[in-house]
Amino acid sequence: MSYEVTATRRRPQQFDDLVGQEFVAETLKNSIKSGKIAHAYLFAGPRGCGKTSTARILAKALNCQNGPTDCPCGVCSNCQEITKGSSLDVIEIDGASNNSVENIRQIKDEVLFPPSNSKYKIYIIDEVHMLSNSAFNALLKTIEEPPEYVIFIFATTELQKVPATIKSRCQQYNFRLVAIDKVKECLAQAAAELNVQADDEALFWVARESTGSMRDAYTLFDQVVAFSDGHITYEKIRDKLGLVGIDRLNTIFEACIQNQTDKVIELLDEFLQSGVSIEQLISNSADYLRSLLLIKSGVKKESLLGNAPERYSASVLNAWNSLQIERALSIFLQLYRDIRYSLSPRYELELAFSRLCWIGQYVSNMEVKKAIDAAQALLSGAASTSVSGPKTVIQAPVQTQMQNQPQSMPAQVENQSSPSSSASMVIPNGLPRLSMLDNMDDEDSPDSDSGDGGEANPFHNGGPLPPEQSVETQPKTEQSAEVKEQLTIHIPQANITEEGVVPTVIIPKSSTGYTFNPDNDDFDAGGDGWSNMDGPPEEEYYPDEADFQSRAEEAFEAENNTEQDQAPVQLNDTFTAANGRTMTIAQLRGSVMAALSVTDGFAASNLEVTGLWKVTQNQVITTVVNSYDLELINKKIPVIAKEISNVCGKQMEFKVSLQEEQIQENKVPAQIPNQVALLVDTFKGTIVAGKM
Repeated sequence: MSYEVTATRRRPQQFDDLVGQEFVAETLKNSIKSGKIAHAYLFAGPRGCGKTSTARILAKALNCQNGPTDCPCGVCSNCQEITKGSSLDVIEIDGASNNSVENIRQIKDEVLFPPSNSKYKIYIIDEVHMLSNSAFNALLKTIEEPPEYVIFIFATTELQKVPATIKSRCQQYNFRLVAIDKVKECLAQAAAELNVQADDEALFWVARESTGSMRDAYTLFDQVVAFSDGHITYEKIRDKLGLVGIDRLNTIFEACIQNQTDKVIELLDEFLQSGVSIEQLISNSADYLRSLLLIKSGVKKESLLGNAPERYSASVLNAWNSLQIERALSIFLQLYRDIRYSLSPRYELELAFSRLCWIGQYVSNMEVKKAIDAAQALLSGAASTSVSGPKTVIQAPVQTQMQNQPQSMPAQVENQSSPSSSASMVIPNGLPRLSMLDNMDDEDSPDSDSGDGGEANPFHNGGPLPPEQSVETQPKTEQSAEVKEQLTIHIPQANITEEGVVPTVIIPKSSTGYTFNPDNDDFDAGGDGWSNMDGPPEEEYYPDEADFQSRAEEAFEAENNTEQDQAPVQLNDTFTAANGRTMTIAQLRGSVMAALSVTDGFAASNLEVTGLWKVTQNQVITTVVNSYDLELINKKIPVIAKEISNVCGKQMEFKVSLQEEQIQENKVPAQIPNQVALLVDTFKGTIVAGKM
């Protein structure tokens, strides 16, 4: 007999043989026992979990000569034909290659004929999600009201691609991935059938690599048996398949926690030279870090960790906390996504392990926030929240102070004093602390400031209040009735509104209507009430409203018509660039300044003070007003010339010189601006500084 692969040889033949699908098996068995057989079934789930095998078992249970029965005999002609795939009444169709409307039309024609040798004509359509929309629509009526002897069984790995109209006409069963422990048991049974000795660690690795798929587990098992020479060990699997292994991972990660970057790079080169692929090394490292994170969280289940918890390095577990391991795991997960577009995947791998050498110094945002909160509470004198690491607890007494509360009208509020209290402060590890606070607990006694037994420390509580500010030492004197009357604030009822008290301000004025200066004590003696000038201004000095309006209009026109202090505009001056494009000098200047504002802001600001630009064949010439601007812009000439060359498309020079002042023989004196003249006239002042 020819060789038969394990996945085919160990295909389930009974409902009880299904591994990890107890819910599906019990439901189908009970429906067959009760005679409640549906006309359409939809089996959905991941690959290799038993969908097609369950469909064949259901077909044998319905068409068995002893049935319908939940336990097909497997020896009758119908059961054997279904097992071999040669039954005329059980038609298996590949949905990927028979996905057109013509194939569905053929099925619609065939269902009109009853089964030849069996009770039911069963159609098993595998990968049904591959059917076209037209094929699905053509199948709707048939699967909704088929003949009583026709049963449809659909199997798919992508349930979301099956239309809802199909799902609503079928009984849906969801298949699940098989647990690693159950896969390991099945592999051990397969090894016993082949008389192959297998270590538990090796079988566990095969089961874990199958990711819950029995077919994948059997396929990988056959591959391992082929090179194991009758004894399957983890070391043989590691060497033959190019795996890293838990021992190698412990070695390289221990070098990472010791910041031995050179050793880490050497170990990586050794692993890659031994045949380990970069993708496999990244995958094994991610699994290793995930297991460390689970152990940190208290998980000890071997099926989740992949190995016994004792096999992982204790030094790595003690060196990194959970947040640092999470950060390391995120680095490798992102690395696996990046290597497909990387210049060199090996460079990316070496960089990732180099980062692991300082991951012990990584501080998460949460830890930073805790430290800031602790520092804020420490500085404010409040009780600090506890953070990880050693802590120093000190007691800081709070100085009791009497605060005079201001009187509020109309009610009188008595003075209140804050009670004496002490706050316990926590100084986190790494925060600054004062040596003078070390013995504060001993200084909190009432006799600490008395001077007995040593000199008191006046700094921890700020020391006593000055004599003139101390409430306790101030003598209480009886105020006279005249003083009390002066301190009493009388507010008329009309000044009290819903929004508050509106004070009434009385400003004395002279007979001419001008405000008096209250600081002039000689007013009653004949003073004029003006302390900032010799006398009050002449009444005719103040212009009328029309005069103010006219002056304001003149100032506005002068401001809008002035051409001083404006940047030169060269909209009509053009030149031709190297590519034949004609552009104005203003466009050239704007493009250069825009580019420099991104790369060199100082150079862009220096160009703003330059005058008109003159563009020649290979030069740009301009001027500045003063020597200071000339000195600044000379330092940026190479940068400016480079940007001008980029815009013009050829090599250009930038030259700047000092603008020569035009001296006029009969220079007209500068005229005072209207705004300044208006201010001078209004406030009766003079110009004492400034250049016109």
